Amino acid sequence: MPHQVQIIRAEGKALEFTRRFDAPRELVWMAYSEAEHLKQWWGPKGWTTDPCTVDFRPGGVWHYCMKGDGMESWGKAVYQDIAAPERIVYLDAFSDEAANSFPPEMLITLDFVDEGGATLLRSTSTFPSEEDLQTVLGMGVVDGIGQTMDCLDEYLVDMMAVLR
Repeated sequence: MPHQVQIIRAEGKALEFTRRFDAPRELVWMAYSEAEHLKQWWGPKGWTTDPCTVDFRPGGVWHYCMKGDGMESWGKAVYQDIAAPERIVYLDAFSDEAANSFPPEMLITLDFVDEGGATLLRSTSTFPSEEDLQTVLGMGVVDGIGQTMDCLDEYLVDMMAVLR
C-alpha cells in the first residue's frame, strides 16, 4: 500500500508536507530532475504532462503543460538552488504557453532524505501572503499534491521493475 501525503502545515504563508517512497533517493531525484521522467508522472491522476522542458540548473526554467478533464494548466518554475541529490529550490507559478508567469507564485523547497533504500520527500511552499496560500488551497492543491505523489509512487515502482 502506498504511503500517504502528510500535511505538516497549511497556514500563514506556508504549506508543508512529507511523503515517503519505497525507492532509493537517487531514483526519486532522477524522477524530479529530468524532463523525460517528469512528464511521465507530473500532475493529478488521469492528466498528462506535455510539453515538458527542463533546464535543470540554477537560473534554468522548467516549463510544462498539464492536460486533463478537457483543460490545460501551464506552469513555470525557475530553479534557484540545486544540491544533488539532497535539495531543489525553485520559484513556481502558473504560466501561459509562452512561459509568462502570473500569481500566485511560491518558493518551493524539496528535501530528499535518504532512509536506507527509501526516501522521505519534504516539501515546503512559501507564498508571498496568507491570501495567496488560501487561494491555492481553495483551488484544491492538497488533493492535487496527493494525486501527483501517488503518480510518482507508481512511476518509481515501474522504474525499479525495469532496473531489476
